[in-house]
Amino acid sequence: MAPLVEVRNLKKYFSVGEGWFGRKGGVLKAVDDINFTIDRGRTLGLVGESGCGKTTAGRTICRLYEPTAGETIFDGAPVYSLSPSEMLSLRRRMQMIFQDPYASLNPRMTVGDIVGEPIDIHGLAGSKQERLAMVHELLHTVGLSPEHATRFPHEFSGGQRQRIGVARALAVEPEFIICDEPISALDVSIQAQVINMLEELQQKRGLTYLFIAHDLAMVKHTSHRIAVMYLGKIVEMAESVELYKNPQHPYTQALLSAIPIPDPDVEAVRQRIILEGDVPSPIDPPPGCRFRTRCKMAKKICGEQDPELVNLGGHDVACHLVK
Repeated sequence: MAPLVEVRNLKKYFSVGEGWFGRKGGVLKAVDDINFTIDRGRTLGLVGESGCGKTTAGRTICRLYEPTAGETIFDGAPVYSLSPSEMLSLRRRMQMIFQDPYASLNPRMTVGDIVGEPIDIHGLAGSKQERLAMVHELLHTVGLSPEHATRFPHEFSGGQRQRIGVARALAVEPEFIICDEPISALDVSIQAQVINMLEELQQKRGLTYLFIAHDLAMVKHTSHRIAVMYLGKIVEMAESVELYKNPQHPYTQALLSAIPIPDPDVEAVRQRIILEGDVPSPIDPPPGCRFRTRCKMAKKICGEQDPELVNLGGHDVACHLVK
């Protein structure tokens, strides 16, 4: 069966003008030639440090940003060549949950209008009564009450606001949802509730997720397959169990070593890999491997050639040190 989502050689660059004190402009390569697929009903976790291009990739895939190059194929249709009317139809099948539950909801709209707006745009309700019933059902689905429909976003907690964002995404009955760090702004106890809710919805509705996050420990439990990004590129990709059991790229190994182990004896003797130096600027990335400036195992070839993402029996790695 063909994958539901296929990303091919996707690039998204931003022009940066001249700044203060004579600072020169340039081109910021937020997403630089990434490839991956997502099968129906499965979750791909996209992880990496802040600023690596995860959110930009998600927004470009659903065409909130126009791509610089490359293409996204959704259920056989090339997303970037669709007309506005065709794109509107595709919006019903492809939705997004935003990272900040405080900034992503209009403070001047009631929850009923926020959740009902997608229903109005796509003409899914034949009457006001039907629209109201659909809004109440969506709120119930995400663990809220129908009475919440008359309230405003400022009357809710962060976890409740994120549930409202999930209800809004579900309003048009999509097949694919891009979850842009949906739990990063929430308390740990609330994070678990939102994650459990997303997993239940996936099982009941057969949803496909692109789950963007920087917490590898959380992604392990939510994703079937994981892609690790560094400075605009995917450096490693594998099934979740395989990636955690056998990380190949030095960057992935460093990220995994930072996850605490709930065993005091093991944690006491475990050696963590400390990355030295800062992440290079995406405006002027180093030649060759972009991670080499922070890699203790870097060799001469790492500075001369940019490693390609090579498939090693279902485990994709972009590193000259891995064979």
